[in-house]
Amino acid sequence: MLNDKKLLEIIACPCCKGKLVLTKDNQGLLCRFDKLVFPIDEGIPVLLENEARAATEEEMA
Repeated sequence: MLNDKKLLEIIACPCCKGKLVLTKDNQGLLCRFDKLVFPIDEGIPVLLENEARAATEEEMA
């Protein structure tokens, strides 16, 4: 589902409204500005600030 490029173009970070990108393992959506990773649960992005985790340095590279 999230491999759809059109969907990735319209999804935005709920905190800063910035662009989200898939993590390398395709298990989350990364906001580079806020340094947060939002989980993907059964193919559905969970775009809730309280569900996000801090991005690792490896993910930010």
